[in-house]
Amino acid sequence: MTIRVLLADDQALLRSAFKVLVDSEPDMEVVGEASDGAEAARLAAERRADVVLMDIRMPGTDGLAATRMISADPSLAHVRVVILTTFEVDDYVVQSLRAGASGFLGKGSEPDELLNAIRVAAGGEALLSPTATKGLIARFLAQQGTDDEDRDPARAERLESLTVREREVLVQVAGGHSNDEIAERLEVSPLTVKTHVNRAMAKLGARDRAQLVVIAYESGLVRPRVE
Repeated sequence: MTIRVLLADDQALLRSAFKVLVDSEPDMEVVGEASDGAEAARLAAERRADVVLMDIRMPGTDGLAATRMISADPSLAHVRVVILTTFEVDDYVVQSLRAGASGFLGKGSEPDELLNAIRVAAGGEALLSPTATKGLIARFLAQQGTDDEDRDPARAERLESLTVREREVLVQVAGGHSNDEIAERLEVSPLTVKTHVNRAMAKLGARDRAQLVVIAYESGLVRPRVE
């Protein structure tokens, strides 16, 4: 299947460069371009996009607000948002992950990294740059404090619905590990890990693995550490 990509960036030159790159691939195509978040949310529905490459900083409705709009629309549950940022550590990126983004990527990334990010996000199998994203969330949450009173009690209560094995898998996901790595660590098959991950997402209302990482930290299941 062809991956339908929507480009959301207020810089026309960047959109043009991304379009040439994406359209050069046989398994993906650009189905629309937006210069602000509101337009991105509208076109995501109209053009039936699979992945939205979302600039975080745009005039008017920014990428954060647009991500929330897309995530809140049940008809767009299949849409994956990849945040594009010029900052490696940016509070807005974490907020976007909380709002429903599948991950983030630096604008200075290599072309192959961008194309791979689109495929990974479209597949919904893995968190985009898992270790980097986990570290970003950890650093941000560490700044917010690590006391129990800073944890989200609602998130913690929802963890009670998980089985012991699902909680173990969630801890591994929050550590930035792939299904294959988790399978090796827990001595089970990758298919079993995938099943546990999917069940955890369903029980916790997470759209993807990025959301699971956020939940694991916000609930206090995993404590942030700053190297």
